[in-house]
Parts: sequence; C-alpha cells; structure tokens
Amino acid sequence: SGRGVPCLRCRGLCMGFEPHSWRKMCKSCKCSQEEHGLSSELDDDLKLGRLLSGSRFSSLTARLKGGDGARLYKRNRMIVTNPNISGKDPTFDTVTYEWAPPGLTQKLAMQYMELLPPELQPVAGTEGAWHRRRRLARQLPLHDQDPAQCRGLGEGEQPLMEEFVSKYKAEALGVGEVALPGQGGAGKDEEKPQDKSTEPSRAPESPNGALESTTGTGNYRCDSCQQPVPGDCPVVYADRAGYSRQWHPGCFVCCRCSEPLVDLIYFWKGGAAWCGRHYCESLRPRCAGCDEIIFSEDYQQVEGLAWHNKHFACLECETLLLGKPFALANASLLCTTCSQSR
Repeated sequence: SGRGVPCLRCRGLCMGFEPHSWRKMCKSCKCSQEEHGLSSELDDDLKLGRLLSGSRFSSLTARLKGGDGARLYKRNRMIVTNPNISGKDPTFDTVTYEWAPPGLTQKLAMQYMELLPPELQPVAGTEGAWHRRRRLARQLPLHDQDPAQCRGLGEGEQPLMEEFVSKYKAEALGVGEVALPGQGGAGKDEEKPQDKSTEPSRAPESPNGALESTTGTGNYRCDSCQQPVPGDCPVVYADRAGYSRQWHPGCFVCCRCSEPLVDLIYFWKGGAAWCGRHYCESLRPRCAGCDEIIFSEDYQQVEGLAWHNKHFACLECETLLLGKPFALANASLLCTTCSQSR
C-alpha cells in the first residue's frame, strides 16, 4: 500500500505507485502494476510455486519453511565463471543467469542461452533479466490462479475459479524440457496422450544432466519455423505435444502473442503452446477494467472487449456507465464528459 516505485513508462512524471481499489493500475498515471516493477524475486518465486504446486511439475517447487504450506519455485540460477587473462594477474569474470533450464550440464545450458537473442538472455542486471520478469508478470498474472487476489468475483464464483485453475493444471499446464534433438523424454517417440502418461505431482524424468553434444542433423525440424535442427544444438520439447516435435529455443513462443514463453512454462491447447494469460482468455472472457477472468454469465461486451457489470465504469471519474452513453478509447471506457475534456 502507499507509494511504490516510480513508473518506468512515465519517465519521472509519476512519482510512485498509488494502488487503485480494483483496477490493476496506478491511480495516478493509469499505468499497469508491472510498469512500476513492484514484485520482488521472492514474490515471483512464490507465484510460480503456487502455479506448479498440485500439478505434475510440483517437483520444481519446495515447501517454504514457516509459510503455512506455501511452496517456493526452485528457480534454477546459473553462475558462469570465466578466467580473464588479459592483465598481468589473472582474474575471473562471473556471470549470473537469473534462470536457466534445469537438469542440464553447464555446457548444454550455455548452448541454449547462446541460441537466444542477447536481449532475452536473463543475465542479472541486464535488459534480458528485466524482460524475463516483465514476461512473468504479463503471461502469468497471480489473479489468474489465486481467488484471494481477485476483486471481481461475485457471490458463489470462487468455487468456479478454483475448479477452473484445478482443471488447467491437470489438462494444459506444462514446462518445456531442453535436450539435444532426439533425446527429449529419454529419447522416446511419444505415441500416447501426454496428459495421462505421467503421475500427478511428478515432473517427467529427464536424462539431460548427462547429455553431451552429438553430430549430424538427422531429420529434425523446428515445429515452428520448419528449419532443420542440427544434432548438436539443444531444442525445447513440450511433453504434452509428444516428443516427435521440437522447437528452437527462440521459437518456443505463445501462439497468440508470439512472446517467448517465460521459463518455458506453457499451456497446451489445440495443438499449440499458449502463455497463461492468453490460454485463460481463450476459455473465459477477461475484464478490460480489472484484468481478471469473468466467471459470471452476466457481463458487458463492447467491440470484442468484456467487463464485469460493476467494472463497466469511466476510467477517469469512475461513474458507472451501465445504460449510459460512453466512449471507448484505447480499450478504456470514458463517460461523455471525460471524453470531451480529453
């Protein structure tokens, strides 16, 4: 509560985050929470711990001591130490990656990183690390999994949301696996449906820690760009897609927004990988006012956008606009008075 970090987009014009009562934005500058960089690393790891707990990927989490049963994401950081012998006395340069695919040798993990554009490599203190946390906030909003974070739920709708979350964890949620071509899932050529092939709460076993580079290209192609994949370059597998399909590291993106899937966390639907945000929106409408999924069947819809009835209000003066004239500007509602003053 109170003023937080100054807005990154407003470049000093907004002096700090002023939380709105129900909108996921700053009351002062109207920018989103993510523009103010409010979440901490611990907040992010708790959010992912909550998302993955209760799924077959819960092995990627650990119980937080004194956390009332909360689980923490075991984010795999990677520290690389390189000798610097250019000077008289040798020194060492240390590079920390805020996230790296788990279960790999450092050599294979570094190959994976080098196949990403430099601006997406999550090196601590760089633009790549900032982009990772931005995508984490955008693709996996906490209010898509935790009813306690929602202000739009009506009476009796919390069980509907809990069922919604439980269902997508069981039927769609996945975490990509990195391996060399032909060696994903212990080299299995998947034939059976992936949703039933692994016991709940257990991540698929991977032999990647012992993998070394191989030669030859084989007949492997990226499922997205359809370009050949060299046999000694790591690729991404999605177990829900089956192990006959693989992606270049830079091609494993959301089918809707084309953004790289943060920490390889995906949701599988219709033969494609989705980010969490757009997967949820493909099943239920999202309120353009509070950014939450709408579980009521009674809501407002205008030009492809949806609102909870109680959030169908002017962005500036908060006047409820049900049955009143309004203007729609950049996906935001304005009453006629505020629209004219703009």
